[in-house]
Amino acid sequence: MNTFQNGVHPAGSKYLTRGAAIEQGPIPEKVYIPLSQHIGAPAVPVVEAGQKVKKGTLIAKAGQGLSAPVFSSVAGTVKGVVSHITLAGKKRDHILIENDFSEEEERLPALSSFDRESVLGRIAEAGVVGMGGAAFPTFAKLNIGQRNADYLIVNGAECEPYITCDFRIMTEMTDKFLKGVRCAMLACGAKKAIVGVEDNKPEAIDILSTHPLCLPGGAEGLDGEPVKIIVKKLKTKYPQGAEKQLIYACCKRVVPEGKLPIDAGAVVVNVHTALSVFEAVFENKPSYERVMTVSGRAVAHPKNIWVKTGTLFRDVADFCGADDTAAESIVAGGPMMGENVFSLKACTGKFSSSLLFLDKTESEVREAEPCIGCGKCVQACPMGLMPVYIESSLFAKDLESAKKFGAKSCIGCGCCSYVCPAKRYLVQSVKLAKKTIQERGI
Repeated sequence: MNTFQNGVHPAGSKYLTRGAAIEQGPIPEKVYIPLSQHIGAPAVPVVEAGQKVKKGTLIAKAGQGLSAPVFSSVAGTVKGVVSHITLAGKKRDHILIENDFSEEEERLPALSSFDRESVLGRIAEAGVVGMGGAAFPTFAKLNIGQRNADYLIVNGAECEPYITCDFRIMTEMTDKFLKGVRCAMLACGAKKAIVGVEDNKPEAIDILSTHPLCLPGGAEGLDGEPVKIIVKKLKTKYPQGAEKQLIYACCKRVVPEGKLPIDAGAVVVNVHTALSVFEAVFENKPSYERVMTVSGRAVAHPKNIWVKTGTLFRDVADFCGADDTAAESIVAGGPMMGENVFSLKACTGKFSSSLLFLDKTESEVREAEPCIGCGKCVQACPMGLMPVYIESSLFAKDLESAKKFGAKSCIGCGCCSYVCPAKRYLVQSVKLAKKTIQERGI
């Protein structure tokens, strides 16, 4: 079976929403749209208080360097740039818009040609970012200069527990998704694409495999050249969707330490990202809403819903009947790599793949105990690191040793903490060591 070394097998809990068809989510009275919905510089506001906007109106242009533009998710009146709480509990600039519920919409100009430069330009113009949670500007990822990628790898693994939004996209919007894959192939010059799907999603594998674009004879790319889209069944194992692990599972290539996927001839995009690329290129729709999973046993009606960027988590919770008082923990993103939500006043962004309300049966809170030297963290690490030694080196302020034990290669997947019988905060320690090493240039 196609997979990688080590890893873990957390309970999937996808049964809560895998049968939940995508539906329209809450229509908020106000949206607080973050200026930082991507890796890189925050977007720069281009609207003023009192200005009328439509869905899809540009409200903040891309900042200098790595950045992405931001668009209004509702039609209404701009109230101004306000300081609002983020997932991390910090105050950051958001654009507050009062919804007039008219649903008036503004789209980008239609493309006159579908060559590589035009498609790349449209992806940048539409503000598409990695929708799996990383939020790296997609234009920058696909724009690899004069090189051509050997493979476009599409992450359909969706290996985090609970989350099923990508599964629903693959099964409900198959044609749009695969046409988005073709757009991304043209943008990075790849003639082969591999859609990696874990074997706990047989419906998606069957639907994709029988689609005309994925048949053995291949298909025609946007530039008229023949291309091939292959659906590959992967073993269900976490973190199957991590870039380096996914590349190895799909095409048996290894990304060298400290290098990027393109150095192994591959570019990786997420399922939802491919859908957003399709919407930008063929529907002239900028990125201002997304599908997210709302799940957990403290949710009365777990769902997959379209959510407008800037929607308060409180509105999402109320729409799905989530009881935050019954939740032991509230997590934005997956339970393995997501962030704890400090306040339901925080808002959704392009990166918001899920919102989980986990009760006491799903979220164990226990004090860390002394390490018993079992080595389970080493056996589980998909990068072959030694988390227990990195942690002890960090505590001893010996960053050279932390680096030697592989701190810089950590992908933050959380496998080490998951398997630790002493419930030590290993992934947090390793991430801190990595950050400190990078800051000090060691």
